[in-house]
Amino acid sequence: MAKPSVRLGKVQLQIMQILWRDGEATARQITEELCARSPIAHSTVQTLLRKMEDKGAVAHEQKDRTFVYRPVYREVEVRESATQDLLSRVFNGSVYGLVSHLIRNEQVPSEELARLRELIDEAAQKEDPR
Repeated sequence: MAKPSVRLGKVQLQIMQILWRDGEATARQITEELCARSPIAHSTVQTLLRKMEDKGAVAHEQKDRTFVYRPVYREVEVRESATQDLLSRVFNGSVYGLVSHLIRNEQVPSEELARLRELIDEAAQKEDPR
């Protein structure tokens, strides 16, 4: 399957997370779950799902008179695409720029910093295995 190149907004990503977790869902089921977090109109969810289908992010099948939606791409594929898009558009392809921005501007727990150090050490070992 080709890598996705769709850009999804915040609520669209929340919808995708529901679909990735459940495999499929109706617009009503999605609306109910999103409303548990923050109020959203059912018509808004339906509109977002139509737009997401136009973008190729979701597909539907009709069961009785109800549309049942499913994700077209796996979560990892969308994450990779979104990360690559952010890296190239905002940070001119600089991994250092992205990571340094996050470390300087976000509250990064010490446990995550330690895990990042380990990851950097592992990457350095692969590059220079002396």
